Amino acid sequence: MTHAHITTWVIAFILFFVSLAMYKAHSPKAKIVHMILRLFYLLIIATGAMLLFSLYSISALYIVKAIVGLWVIVAMEMVTVRAKKGERAQSAWIQLVLAFVLVLYLGLKLPLGFHVFS
Repeated sequence: MTHAHITTWVIAFILFFVSLAMYKAHSPKAKIVHMILRLFYLLIIATGAMLLFSLYSISALYIVKAIVGLWVIVAMEMVTVRAKKGERAQSAWIQLVLAFVLVLYLGLKLPLGFHVFS
């Protein structure tokens, strides 16, 4: 299940940057890509919930990682919506980078997954 979760994240980030580029180019198909991205948000949440509930004992850091993961999704959506409206998204970008670094660190530190920082 870990690989499915990572795969959905990678595809979501690709769709995120494609969607941003299409909104900047004022492409009429940007809305379709944005809706597909929203579908991947749901897949990320579903695979993350499956991973979380498959654990024998859930530590507090896993709950923190889940909350920060949701924060990443919200920040991605804020950036995309502001790009759609043509508004500045500097604070949303800062949130996205901060949340992404934090969730990546927690994901690599915790026992489930890859052991880079352990």
